[in-house]
Parts: sequence; C-alpha cells; structure tokens
Amino acid sequence: MKAIRRFSVRPVLPTRIAALGDLSTNLRWSWHPPLRDLFESIDPERWSAVGADPVAMLSATSVEELERLAADDAFAARVDEAKESLDRYLGEDRWYQQWASEQGDAGAPSAIAYFSPEYGIAAALPQYSGGLGILAGDHLKSASDIGVPIVGVGLFYKTGYFRQSFNRDGWQQEDYPVLDPDGLPLSLLREEDGTPSVVHLKLPGGRDLRAQVWRAQVGRVPLLLLDSDIPGNDDAARAVTERLYGGGGEQRLQQEMLLGIGGVRALRLWSRLTGAPTPDVYHSNEGHAGFLAIERISEFVTGSGLTFDEALEAVRAATVFTTHTPVPAGIDRFERRLIEIYFGGDLAPAGVPLDRLLALGAETYEGGDASVFNMAVLGLRIAQRANGVSKLHGVVSRDMFDGLFPGFDDDEVPITSITNGVHGPTWVDRKVYELADRHSDAVTIDTTVLDSTESWQAMADLPRDDVWATKRQLREQLVHEARARMKASWLKRGASSAELAWTDEILDPDVLTIGFARRVPTYKRLTLMLRDPARLKKLLLDPERPIQIVIAGKSHPADETGKQLIQQMIKFTDDPEVRHRIAFLPNYDIAMAQHLYPGCDVWLNNPLRPFEASGTSGMKAALNGALNLSILDGWWDEWFDGNNGWAIPTADGVEDPDRRDDIEANALYDLIENQVAPRFYDVDGDGLPQNWLAMVMHTVSTLGPKVRASRMVREYTERLYVPAARAGWAMRDEDFAGARDLAAYSSRVREAWPKVSVDHVESSGVGDSPELGQTLHVNAYVSLDGLAPEDVEVQIAHGRTDRRGDDLHDVTTLPLTHVEGYEQGRHKFSGDLVLGTSGAFGYTVRVLPKHQGLAAPASLGLVATA
Repeated sequence: MKAIRRFSVRPVLPTRIAALGDLSTNLRWSWHPPLRDLFESIDPERWSAVGADPVAMLSATSVEELERLAADDAFAARVDEAKESLDRYLGEDRWYQQWASEQGDAGAPSAIAYFSPEYGIAAALPQYSGGLGILAGDHLKSASDIGVPIVGVGLFYKTGYFRQSFNRDGWQQEDYPVLDPDGLPLSLLREEDGTPSVVHLKLPGGRDLRAQVWRAQVGRVPLLLLDSDIPGNDDAARAVTERLYGGGGEQRLQQEMLLGIGGVRALRLWSRLTGAPTPDVYHSNEGHAGFLAIERISEFVTGSGLTFDEALEAVRAATVFTTHTPVPAGIDRFERRLIEIYFGGDLAPAGVPLDRLLALGAETYEGGDASVFNMAVLGLRIAQRANGVSKLHGVVSRDMFDGLFPGFDDDEVPITSITNGVHGPTWVDRKVYELADRHSDAVTIDTTVLDSTESWQAMADLPRDDVWATKRQLREQLVHEARARMKASWLKRGASSAELAWTDEILDPDVLTIGFARRVPTYKRLTLMLRDPARLKKLLLDPERPIQIVIAGKSHPADETGKQLIQQMIKFTDDPEVRHRIAFLPNYDIAMAQHLYPGCDVWLNNPLRPFEASGTSGMKAALNGALNLSILDGWWDEWFDGNNGWAIPTADGVEDPDRRDDIEANALYDLIENQVAPRFYDVDGDGLPQNWLAMVMHTVSTLGPKVRASRMVREYTERLYVPAARAGWAMRDEDFAGARDLAAYSSRVREAWPKVSVDHVESSGVGDSPELGQTLHVNAYVSLDGLAPEDVEVQIAHGRTDRRGDDLHDVTTLPLTHVEGYEQGRHKFSGDLVLGTSGAFGYTVRVLPKHQGLAAPASLGLVATA
C-alpha cells in the first residue's frame, strides 16, 4: 500500500457556539476546570477517548451533533459564559499591571522573550521531555495568571520526544508517533496575503534552513514554535525539528541555531505582523538558546552602527540566563571546528567576527578544553544576569563556573538563584480544590485557585476527617489508573488478556503509597531502593504496615546505562510475589503525573547530592497532601523543616560509590520502617492518623506559598527582568551612549589591568589581641597605570579564615576612599573597619573595575589583590 498522508480537518462551528473554537485553542483550558467541564459535557465517554483534548473533541464531533448543541439554549449559554470568562481573564489588569503602574518613570518591560528548547504545557501538546520543559510550561502559565508580558519561543517537534513501552524482557522501547499540527491547539503565523511566515538561516554548502512559525496561546502568553518540516527545505533541513534532542552533534547545533537565531527572527515577524512590542528582555532558559545573542549583536551592528563590543554590551545588559544543570555532562558542547564551519567565511553573521564568536563559548579556564564551544559558557558571557534554580544549585553553579572569574571567591561569582516553583492550577487535583472550596470562602474552583498565601495557609484549618477521606479518593484514583496502564503495558509486552487478571488487583487504596518518577540518568539513582531486595520485599509485604510503590521514568534513547536501570527495576516489579505492591508505569508524561502526584502519600527522591538542581515533582506532590522523603538536595535542601517530611541522611565524603549507595539505601529503609510507615498506620478511635495528618496540614499550609510558580515568576520579574530591562534601556538611550561608553571603558580597563596592583598596605588601631568593636584603620597604596581613581573600587575584603589562614570565607567588603594621588599613577586609599565578629579573622585589600553599567563587581572577571 502506498504511504498515506494524514491530516486533520477542523470543524466549521455553528455561529451560536463558534466561540468553542477560541476556547479550544487557548491552552488555558488545561488549568481551568470549568472549561474542561464544558467540553466534557458534550460527551463524557468521547472526552475520555480523545485524551481530554478540546481540539480533538471538536474534530470527533459530527456536524449534526454540533448543530444540536447550537440549538440547546443551556449549552449555548454556557459557551457564552465561558467566552466572557476567558475574555475577562485575557483583558483585566493583574499583579504585573498594578505593579508596573507603581514604578513611575523607572518603567517596567512591555515584553519579555522567553526562549526554551521544550515546553510542557499540556498532554495535548507533547513538546517536552522532562523537568526543563515542565518548568518552562509552568513559567508561561504563571506569567499568564499574574499578567507578566512574556512571549515564549521554542521549536515544534514533529514527533515530540518519544512514547515509552517495554518488551517482554523489560527493555525500554521508543515509538515516535507523528504529530499533525493541524490537529493541535496551534495556528500558523501568516503574512498579510495569507502565506505562511518563514524565517531563513544559511547553512554550509549553500543550503538553506527555513522554518514556519506556529503559535500556541497559553492564556495571555503567545508561544512561537519554529517548524522546519516545510516545502523548500531538503530532507536534512526538514528533519532538524523532527525530534526533541534527537540526532547527532551537527543536527543539535542546527536545532540550537534555529532556536536562538531563528527565534529572534520569529519575534521580529511576530512584532511586524501583530504590532506586538519588541521585547525589552531576552531570557535564555538553559544554554540551548544562546545563539540568540549572536543574532541580536548582528542586528545592532548592522542596524544601529555599533561596533561588536558596543553591541555585545547592549545585548548583555538586557539578557538573562538560567542554568539548570549541576553537572558538566549536562551541558551542550560542540566541536570548535563545527562552529567554524557554521559561522565562518560567507556564513559569518554580519558584524560578528568568527574569532569573537568563538571566544564567547571558549573554555578559557583551568581544566577547560580548547577544542570545544560550551553553550553554558556562552550563556554566561552574553548575559549580565544569571541564576541557578535553587539556593544549593546556586552554590553548585558558582563553584562549577568559577573558572570564568579567576581571583574571586565562589560566593562572588555573579550567578544568583531563584528556586523553581510549580503551577498549582495545573498540578493540584480538582478534589483538593473542592475540599478547600467546601470549607473556605476564599477559595473557589472558578479562579486560579489556591494561588495566594492566605488560601494555602487556610488549608491548615480544614477538617481532618475530610482531608483523610479526600486523600483516600486520590489514592483510589491512582490505583485505577495504574491498573489500566499496567494491563495495557503487559498487552504490549506480549501477554494475553487471559493471563492478566492479576492486574485488576494490584495496589490497594488503603495502603501507604510511595511515588517515584523521574528521568533516569544514573545520578537520580532509580535503583537505590533495590540495594537490598530482601529488605524492600519485607517492607512491601509487611502484614501490619505494608507499603506500595508506584514508579515511572524515561531514559534517553541513547543512554544504555539508564535503560539497564529501568530493566533491573522492571524485573523486580515483575516478581509475582510483590507485583501487587510495586508497579513501574510506562510513558511518564503530564497525563500520568496528574494522577500520580495526588495519589501518593510520600514522594521519594534520592539523587546523588548535590546533583539535583531543583526537582519540582516533590513540590507538586506536596501541594496534593504528600510528604517528601528525600535527600537534602535541590529545593528540599532549603525548605525541609523537620515537620514536612523526612530527610534521607547522606554519606558525604564517602568516595566509594557502592558503599555510599549502601549507606544511603539503609538509611532509606530505616526511615520507612521506623518512622514513615508507623506514623501512617497509627490511627485514633475514629480511624484517623492524627500525627500523619498534622504533618500533611503543616506541609500544605507552609510549602504552598513557597513552591508556587507565581512566586517564582514574580522573583524573576523583580530581581532579573526589570533590572535587565532598565540596564538595556540605559545602554540604548541617546544613540547607545551607554553601550559605547561601557565598551570603551571595558577595553581601556582590560588593556591597563595587567599593571594594576596593590603595592603596599598599612594598618593601625588594632593590637596583637584585637577585641570586638575596635577599629582597624587601613591605608592602601595602589598603582593604576593610567586609570583614574573613579575607574576602580579599592576594597577591604574581610571574613573568617580557615585553619591554615589561606582563604577567606563569608567575605564582606568595605570600599576605601581615595585620599590623594602620586607620580607614576600611584594612589592612596583609606578606610576604617570596625571589628564586628569574633573568631579567626582575616582581610585583604583588592582593586576591582567600577562602572555604573556593570551588573556585578566580578562582571569583567578582573581583580588585583594585595
């Protein structure tokens, strides 16, 4: 049979219910229960069959049925009400509009471009592989809810990531179902004459890479997705966006060029065709989009007459970079020769010399590899503001990238942290909303529910019997879902229906349920719970206090080690002795997660510390009344308080990985056996586990305000987006006077710096036995080699010393005042330091560049120390 070309035909809706079209294509339905109710009411059985997807639902509804619905006054009224609700949501002022109005002349950005290689918005739009995409989706949805004017930029992958299944031996299988964009909640960006808008990139060998632009509407936030599978491209170019994280190094490079360079060009199309404002800020979510800066530098050079250095300063000022990886292996690194091929010669972007581009991604630090181009290094060099995604990850990131800032303490590396959050309306089960609604006037399911601190705090006062009953309903919901998925999985593994009656009896809604679902790289340690299989079996089968575990996770198709870990786990779960108590569910995705998080009593996370950058699955579980059982890593390291779950002790310092795993696995078993299970099963005369419920209520009411993505997006706005926008404006004002001045200053300082030195330091006022409150007077004599005193800041850097006295810790700085100058560029600076802490104390004097355009003292990576 010849190949069949598939496509979707969208229905023509009767005028009276035509608003269903807008309601189905705005992805707000994915987190707004009344909208889902409206579509489900058309036909609940069909709604379930199409995967709760409004676009698919309308496509599966006949013309005759649509006409009947249009004639139904009650249904038509519900459509009108839903459309009015959506219009209000899209048009009314929210947090950002009120906040921006209070900024006065200082101003706030009118648009923020958010670049990410993947987005997890809804199961109906499978354009994600894991945590990075889910975080990006929650970022957009929360920005929409609080009115932050973000526009998302990404790629449209024809086959998404992959659909996971297992063969009879438990080996992961990957399927790549082809997506039809016409059957998804997407619309094509078109020119005024109706033809698709297209961006172009030049490739080696005279080839072109062209991409059309799909738009998804995420509430108030437009998301632009570039798609290279179009006529006019050769087969290789069409395949660039075929698969998320697919292909080899060269295809990955082309994907990241399309995301960064093509993404900026797509934004320009979007602004031209819709009148949308040009973004004031550009946020690169991981290094995959780093080439966006190259396109913007080229724009400034060719369009505004700037030099490369001036354009770089203008770009850096308005760029934000977020790093998500705590391990070098998680960073994209391309061979230098590939960059030379794709960005050299006739392919060099206008105004961007190849050597300058290569320098932006060069690993020019101790231990770096001169033969590679590092996308995270590029991200840090093209952004004045950078952050990790939890406090601990900020520490890890500053240590990981300290080679870019020689001479500075790790604490001074200019990478801050904003701890991730999750979008409650997406991840909190509706039964939790209804529970809150029954007992609180402040919470209704017709709004972005439970999105205020007060609403979450009020959860502590809910009746415990209703909380416990709701939690059992959620467990039961998960049990039914797990049974259906396990049966379907075994049928695909080759079993017959006749031998699968046991799948109807697996798991129990009255048994303590532990969830574990993650990607499966080795550091997340999927199989840590299997270190002592006999002991795990004992916990699962305990006659009085049994546990059950629901597991899910995908391994990257090229990760054979990860696949082996999954196979090892599945072989254990296949054991007839325990398979009613432990299940590995295939194809972990949004749809599964929305059953899994609410249905668990405990969320398990046992990465190798400190390799979990943040981890948000435990947050989602906590919002649904689960307690975390986790290694103190990522977000749990900063928000574990002793009453919201359990911290698994870590064997820090044990170098033998097998011994470390044994120690931490035994600690995990001990916690489950001696603390977790006893507390769950310790019930009073009414059958309520009061001590357990006390922890649940405390967890929900205290973590709820912290783990919300709306809190996260507010932090990004106030701490990064607004300062970046204002810095960008300062660079561009008065024909880029700020950029020109900063570029000239940076060039002058870099040239002079090798001869800048602290020649001599004198101190007085403190004897051999200094006491608190005494004043240390310091005179520093500094050579500036032609730089002016106002070009630098001379500081006392002071803090605790270690036993050897070689290093300072908890460093604090005090600027010294210029007193007078001498011949040959020598200057005297003085100041007084009051001794305010006891213990081992040390100080030094150092010189740093100083310019109002620098976001941090370490921005230029230059320091001269006594």
